[in-house]
Amino acid sequence: MSALGRVLVLGTGPAAVQLAVLFRQRLQAPVGMAGRRSLRSEPFFAAAQRQDRRLRAEVQNRLHERLAGECALESLHAGIGSVEGSWDTAVLAVTADAYASVLEQLPAEVRSGLRRVVLVSPTFGSAGLVRQLLKRLRAAQTRDGGSAAADPEIISFSTYLGDTRWSAGGPSAAVLTTGVKRKVYAGSTQGRTEALDALCAAWAEAGVRIETLSSPLEAETRNISLYVHPPLFFNAFSLDAVFGRAQSPVYVYKLFPEGPITPALIRDLHAAWLEIGAICEALSVPRVNLLKFMTDDCYPVRPESLSRLELDRFPELDAVHQQYLLYVRYASLLIDPYSSPDEQGRYFDFSAVPIRRLFVDADGRWELPRMPKEDVYRTRILQGIARRLGVRTPTVDRFLSLFDERLADARQELEGQPLSEALLGCDGRDQLELIVQDLPAAAASGTGAPSAPQA
Repeated sequence: MSALGRVLVLGTGPAAVQLAVLFRQRLQAPVGMAGRRSLRSEPFFAAAQRQDRRLRAEVQNRLHERLAGECALESLHAGIGSVEGSWDTAVLAVTADAYASVLEQLPAEVRSGLRRVVLVSPTFGSAGLVRQLLKRLRAAQTRDGGSAAADPEIISFSTYLGDTRWSAGGPSAAVLTTGVKRKVYAGSTQGRTEALDALCAAWAEAGVRIETLSSPLEAETRNISLYVHPPLFFNAFSLDAVFGRAQSPVYVYKLFPEGPITPALIRDLHAAWLEIGAICEALSVPRVNLLKFMTDDCYPVRPESLSRLELDRFPELDAVHQQYLLYVRYASLLIDPYSSPDEQGRYFDFSAVPIRRLFVDADGRWELPRMPKEDVYRTRILQGIARRLGVRTPTVDRFLSLFDERLADARQELEGQPLSEALLGCDGRDQLELIVQDLPAAAASGTGAPSAPQA
């Protein structure tokens, strides 16, 4: 039997399918799968049933062939509340803002049997949220006459292991993984465990460098989106595009006027990094060397653009020098510097990631695109934690104030039309309370909390 026992993957997106195959192929774990019933998930459930619950993962690059394979699911549940049986490990392959609702929908008898929960793509504080939520749910179950159970292990990865999409362009029983992350971090609430080691070994076999850290929270700080997405999206230029005011397509990672990146945006990126660092310091979590993290763990640039000395010494440099190097980094990644030029000498247009507009989802509601929807949630949680810690975050506060102004305008323009929860302005306050409960007592009280250095 696998170190993870019986694995239940919660989610029905491409990443969930790839993980189901990985757990079956690399860990020989019995795998089940469950997801919310919706117009968007129905094609997946139908396709999986037509294939007798057999899922397939393909890869674009032969270097990643260990991620390829098939998985025969032991069970497939259309609806989280319909899950049955005994499961040792739950893998949350949904967005971080959905963790609480998914666990609450899971039947109590299934939750009580879980020995661990794996968070595939969490954000700052997600492990604390899950741990405290499960404690609350189990306490309620005990009051209702159910049996008590030990607190499960919570394992957080810094991010999902790669880029996976549907093979046929839409939900089906097959996915294509087009690339893998250079490096992923992981941490457990129980330190170094057999389950964590097994997961790390599986990720390593799949070609992903992995480093274990002292806690889930420390792993959660190693998510690049936490640092770069808020400044890239919570500015007038990008929000004009998201809310439909831009006249032509614009791109997330391009310099102005094709995209939002200006020296002023880089100053905001730098200031927000300092504020997040102050939050980390208040929680006794090491700060991140942002430039080195961006380059070594995410997307590399040529040494002619950024030297090893500049990467290593980045935290020691003065603010203006740091901002200059961050601008150089983005300018150096307008194209993929390691791609091969075409006949005209042009390199792959790496930065041409369009900023998506509001859209009508499969349920007929106006919805925010994934970016910045997920970023709104993670930034609100970050702001809430900072306030409880007594850490000043004027840049983060300004990001959210600007977004809220545009959100209010959009709600007024769309009055009378169906809106998603994201557009209704749900702030995750109940989830924040659970996260704060999991913080160390001294930190949660704000005792001795540092302020961010001035940019």
